[in-house]
Amino acid sequence: MSGRQHKETEIARRVRARGLAVGRGLALIADEIHEVCGPQFGTTKIKSHRLSNGIALADVIEQVRALFERDGKPVPGIGETLLSAYESGMKRPGPEYLHYLCSVYRVEPLALGFEGPCICGHGHLAPGGSGAGDRQEERPDPSPGPRIPAVRPDSGTPSTDGGEEDENVLRRTLLKLLAGSAGVGMDSQVLGAIENVRRRMDDTMVTATVSPAMLDQWEQATTGFGRQYMNTPPLRLLCDVLLEFSAVRKALERRQPLDVQERLCRMAAQLAGLCGMIMIDLGDHRLARSFFRTGRTAADETGDRALRAWVIAREALVPLYYGDPREAVILAKKSGDMAGHTPCAAKTMAPVVEARALAILAGASGSRQDVIEQAKRALHRARAAFAQMSANDQEDPAFGYTERQLFFYQGDVLVKLGQTLEADVILEQALGKYSGEDLLDQTLIRFDRALCRVIEGDVDEALKMGQQAIDLVDQGHRTELILRPAHDLIKAIQTKYGDMPQLKDFRDSLVPGVLDITSPAEEAR
Repeated sequence: MSGRQHKETEIARRVRARGLAVGRGLALIADEIHEVCGPQFGTTKIKSHRLSNGIALADVIEQVRALFERDGKPVPGIGETLLSAYESGMKRPGPEYLHYLCSVYRVEPLALGFEGPCICGHGHLAPGGSGAGDRQEERPDPSPGPRIPAVRPDSGTPSTDGGEEDENVLRRTLLKLLAGSAGVGMDSQVLGAIENVRRRMDDTMVTATVSPAMLDQWEQATTGFGRQYMNTPPLRLLCDVLLEFSAVRKALERRQPLDVQERLCRMAAQLAGLCGMIMIDLGDHRLARSFFRTGRTAADETGDRALRAWVIAREALVPLYYGDPREAVILAKKSGDMAGHTPCAAKTMAPVVEARALAILAGASGSRQDVIEQAKRALHRARAAFAQMSANDQEDPAFGYTERQLFFYQGDVLVKLGQTLEADVILEQALGKYSGEDLLDQTLIRFDRALCRVIEGDVDEALKMGQQAIDLVDQGHRTELILRPAHDLIKAIQTKYGDMPQLKDFRDSLVPGVLDITSPAEEAR
């Protein structure tokens, strides 16, 4: 033990002794140890609970193993190194290990420094104990803790990182969606599984034989998810993508031959980027940014400038929709610089995002002519870059960039610049390039055309077009990204004409979608 660790242990021992002497419970003593040792030694909450119990790492390991044995499960692979990583904050316990650590200390996950409920669905507190720092005395509870079913990967060996639990959450959610169950949303358990899958990919990217046929299947699946992006309900697609994402992560856990490693990293970057795109649609910008960071890490491993630029260009949409347009401009330019002279999707997409962000800034600053000119020059660069793209990239709406997308966003920029006549012509052309596919884009185009009518003074026609747009979207597709332009339309009408009576029916038609999409995300936060 180092001198620093020895001093930390000595201070914790004194706090524990004084607490026991006056009859304080172990949960309260753990809080006091965290308060005293945390600032000086960085003592985490989970470590504070071990110190409050006055036991060593080996004692905790033996208790966890005993609980596994009590529940009829194989001996777990947890050891002192892994537990030490939990206590240092380097790793987060998977749901199964977190459950058993809560059982050992008889507290809830929050008391150990981890948000969210335990997977067992029951409490761990000893009678009279709070487990979260409340000033109550803990008393021993001889009754066995709640049992949870064993979760084992396909190989039949016990899971050591909780990955199977998270995949099961996603599978159950997907099955409910496929069965048409009502009320399936992004609750805290689903959000926790999503974040855990992403975290594990981050962990394995810094360490990682797969048959060529399996690689081909994964690449085909990744491409297929990109084609489904515009038309599949986002939460259902997210479950599919994350399950594939998890399979790629498992392959990356062992270092592969360089060519295999590069293909796996490419898929990891694309799947992470696709998850980020879906999170934008669902309105969770925090998780979107997290997935794009994971995508960047994976893309950097490939050395592919076009892929790295694509991830950054997609990430720029987060501040475009939910943050500062100036940050979107910075990220778009960074993407363009990363692409360099390589003909690729990002070379087209980056200047389009830049133009959209500049158009928003122009509107906020009273249509400054210099900003308008910058936006138009960016669109010109995008059209020139599109002409140099490969035919495959021009047909891929997720990992590439299509002509119909280029027309759509050019019209979107013109709407924001107030040039409605030209915008409406281009948007009508864009809409004509879609058939039954790409529902997301078509809906956004219809709202842009409705906004043109508001600017031109035809409020009745604008609301009629807006209602038609929302009526074509079922509840599974009414994401934050779809509903945002509907609310922007309402705001534009209110700003120009006040709270007109005609707005009520349109506003009421949006309420079910808002409740389905935003409530789970807010609840998870």
